Amino acid sequence: MPLPLDIKGRPDDRVLRQLVAALLFEGIVEAHRSDGDGTTHFRWTLGDHDFRCDAILGAFGRIWPLPGSVQMRESDGNWNEASLPLVVSSLPGTGITRAKLLNEMNQTIAFSEWNDRHLIARPRREMSFAALEGTIDEGHPYHPCYKARIGFSDDDHALFGPEAGQPFQLVWLLVARRHLRQALPDSEDAFWQAELGTETWSYLQGMREQLGASAQEFGLIPLHPWQWRNLGETLASGWIAAGEAHCIGPAGDRYTATQSVRSLLNRDRPLAASIKLPLNIVNTSSRRILEPHSVCTAPVISHWIGEIVASDPVFRDDYPLTILQEYAGIIADADEPLAGQVGAIWRESAEATLKAGEAVIPFTALMMVETDGRPFADDWIRRFGLMPWLNRLLEVAVLPVWHLLVHHGIAVEAHGQNMLLVHRDGWPVRLILRDFHESIEFSPDFLREPEKAPDFSSLHPSYRDAEPDQFYWTDNLDSLRELVMDTLFVYNLSEVSHLLAHCYALGEPLFWQRVENLLSSYPHRYGMAARQAQLGHDRPEIITESLMTRKLLARKPEYHHVVPNALVADRLQRRRKP
Repeated sequence: MPLPLDIKGRPDDRVLRQLVAALLFEGIVEAHRSDGDGTTHFRWTLGDHDFRCDAILGAFGRIWPLPGSVQMRESDGNWNEASLPLVVSSLPGTGITRAKLLNEMNQTIAFSEWNDRHLIARPRREMSFAALEGTIDEGHPYHPCYKARIGFSDDDHALFGPEAGQPFQLVWLLVARRHLRQALPDSEDAFWQAELGTETWSYLQGMREQLGASAQEFGLIPLHPWQWRNLGETLASGWIAAGEAHCIGPAGDRYTATQSVRSLLNRDRPLAASIKLPLNIVNTSSRRILEPHSVCTAPVISHWIGEIVASDPVFRDDYPLTILQEYAGIIADADEPLAGQVGAIWRESAEATLKAGEAVIPFTALMMVETDGRPFADDWIRRFGLMPWLNRLLEVAVLPVWHLLVHHGIAVEAHGQNMLLVHRDGWPVRLILRDFHESIEFSPDFLREPEKAPDFSSLHPSYRDAEPDQFYWTDNLDSLRELVMDTLFVYNLSEVSHLLAHCYALGEPLFWQRVENLLSSYPHRYGMAARQAQLGHDRPEIITESLMTRKLLARKPEYHHVVPNALVADRLQRRRKP
């Protein structure tokens, strides 16, 4: 199913458009811009070639090239569809980074075409949460490598990609305890019995006895079956050959992949925990392993944020928020050579948090168009009216994240995959947030209750002499604002405002005026004016992360560029005037 501007069966056009959108948005190419009737015409030169496209401009300077409009001028003077390899060959960076980028985009196209050939498009509005996590197959709406999965073959894509929805068991290892670090909510036996059930736990214990691996010397850890195959030779010639590990094989409940591929839902027991496992694949911007330091820190961070939410009545009465606890973590060989490649994080089930009459969807569903050409939420919008429904959606989606930032001083990475929307027959009820182990940030001096923050120096040796911005803490409030505004506004809600503009002719300034009204009203209700002002969210220009620049240059952890701030009140008023 497509994003609003996609051409059915043309993932190559989408990849090219998203590449060009990123190049223009991040200023990687210098383009001449001229405005037309509702669209903007861009023209630029790369190498010896001239390019052009027509695009829609959105909030925060976001750019959406129109289908089929990215063209290059041939030697005879005619304009034809641009060549993806030629565009990439003329970009900055090294030959290595350009080759990697092209390979990832070609793989994205290939897997998208595989989906078109092998999967039947089905209506998704009435699907369960677990089914939606698999069938929302559009991928990242900004990054052109949205389905790269470098390391997967076609067979792997069919077996372990979320789209096909194939269930699989995890592979279980027994690893010498000197290689393991664990953070469990209970005793080890109690944890495993609760997670696995009596039958699977008894089977694994029986296999342990057959292998002669005592519980005192060896601990249990799951692997994704693809990861086992990828690491099998390394483990066999290393730990296993040395008697430091034993492979039991597949056992227990079946799991299916979610949108993020490495986070898995329990197919057999939907109310049981989901589990996040490392995969040595590259997708969008990074290799999808687990940061070793974060695995056993995850339960501490989740508990900290969960306690803050539970003790603040605002999150119960005004801005309902549920935190999915990452309550257990195990990591093997936190140092090289297998750092981050063998580990697991357990997370509460979203469905287990639902009350009678509630349902939950991934927030990314609200960016999508269904097989009938209507937005996923169209029935709800027709039932409640566009503006009443939108106003409620923005209250539910924005204010809990904003209150956590302004009042409590904690910034979360609230992008589409990390947000879940709870609704009653389509009416937004509350927000669920997940995935905190790599995606929160705070400034010690800006915390409301700094005494309740975790003692990070005691959690992992890497934290003891770490610089600000290296892990979870910063001394720069701009970093907090950027994390929230980047993920929630620039690369998340901007997709929703774009869809509403395209499908309902709702002007984007009106959408963002609603957001600005929420943010400008918030501090007066809770006496937060001074704290909110410190964040500077209403500056005329803000910086945002440059995802494509990082992909091309690859010399720093992050790159940034300046964009116009869609939340500036006077700009919104000017754009709304006829």
